[in-house]
Amino acid sequence: MEKNFEYQVTDKEIVIKRKFQSSLDKVWNAFTDSSVLDQWWAPLPWKCITKEQQFTVNGRWLYCMEGPNKEQHWSYMIYKEIKPKEYYMGIDGFCDENGNPISEQPSSEWKVQFDSTENNCTVTSSCKFEKEETLKAYLDMGFLEGYEMGLNNLENLLKK
Repeated sequence: MEKNFEYQVTDKEIVIKRKFQSSLDKVWNAFTDSSVLDQWWAPLPWKCITKEQQFTVNGRWLYCMEGPNKEQHWSYMIYKEIKPKEYYMGIDGFCDENGNPISEQPSSEWKVQFDSTENNCTVTSSCKFEKEETLKAYLDMGFLEGYEMGLNNLENLLKK
């Protein structure tokens, strides 16, 4: 079976590549429509709950990860660049439930790129941090494992 999850870590960036046996339209929609994002974004048993999303340049996705004991961790994504069905870029960070960034928490710059062939779509997610220590802290808290779990959720959703 072909390996479908790859990653590479440099001093301030992690690049994650995942191939899905699905159309570009379905995969693009899964990353850009909050009603679909909420079905896969969080690693189980956590769930993603969107409060608001405007998928436009300078628009925002405000959501929380809710744990099995109803604990909530809020995050945002400010979309900075969108080229439909090719890529989007944005700033991601932690915030309160109203979307106010938490200043002591770092943000990261994301680029999510979509490449398709007839029956497959490969998603390449690049996550850049200002400091090497920040990337290390994210990796130490299980970022890679959590993101892979979410992508596994997406793969299962796309098969339905």
